[in-house]
Amino acid sequence: MKEIEKFRKYIQFEKRYSTHTVTSYINDLLQFNTFLLSNFSIAEESMVRHTHVRSWMVYLMQDSYNAKSINRKISTLKSYFKYLKKLDIVRLNPMSKVIAPKIPKRLPKVIREDALDTLFASKPEENEFKSVRNHLVIDLLYSTGMRRSELIGIKLKDLDLIKGQIKVLGKGNKERIIPIGEKLVLQIREYLEIRQMEYSSDYLLVSDKGKRLYPKLVYNIVKNELSKFSTSPHKSPHVLRHSFATHMANKGAELNSIKEILGHANLSATEIYMHNSIDRLKSVYKGAHPKSN
Repeated sequence: MKEIEKFRKYIQFEKRYSTHTVTSYINDLLQFNTFLLSNFSIAEESMVRHTHVRSWMVYLMQDSYNAKSINRKISTLKSYFKYLKKLDIVRLNPMSKVIAPKIPKRLPKVIREDALDTLFASKPEENEFKSVRNHLVIDLLYSTGMRRSELIGIKLKDLDLIKGQIKVLGKGNKERIIPIGEKLVLQIREYLEIRQMEYSSDYLLVSDKGKRLYPKLVYNIVKNELSKFSTSPHKSPHVLRHSFATHMANKGAELNSIKEILGHANLSATEIYMHNSIDRLKSVYKGAHPKSN
């Protein structure tokens, strides 16, 4: 397939996809290209038919890929052939007859509210940079529902502590404003006082050496901090994002408001958090209503 490099430039510079997304798309296309060459001796996009794509899907299933991974690869092919059709590089779009496998619905994993209450009730060691920073990392992730990449990217200029809000750069380079409460504002101020005595950086959160935080360090901080107060096997930055949204839904927050804070493109991505809320309501109903049994 000769047009992959053109497509890479298109999604990188015109669509402005993140580096991670561009890499994933290109890896999917190269994998599909290798499959076509090995099994059908096809090297031209115009020769690809829906039967070839379906054969690849079967191959992936036999190679133990789950439905979610296959769906992502199918989505890549749909974007690629839509791009080729738009440029008249292909006459027929083979993806028009391809149906992606259904993904079984799984409820998001969350940390119990009481465990998080205990964590936030604890105090970091006074004036000890690492302890204060780690506590702030957990609080920011849970109090705002932001993604790990968004947390790492926060710069000092993105903070408006007077208005109580933070600007983050989300997926597709879309900016959004997230409100924060007074307690978190106070915690950020205390952290900044300690940080400026030791480090100078444009970024809010820095490592022990004063460098910008990196993904693995954030993951380790979350895992270590949550391990002190929670027995849940699921301890990651994304679990805190799930916990934020689920607990908001449980408290009656409007679904559209949760969507805006999380930075979801559409409501379908947010609706999964309502399932946990409904399960909670069912549990309350069964335990309290005389006609529930």
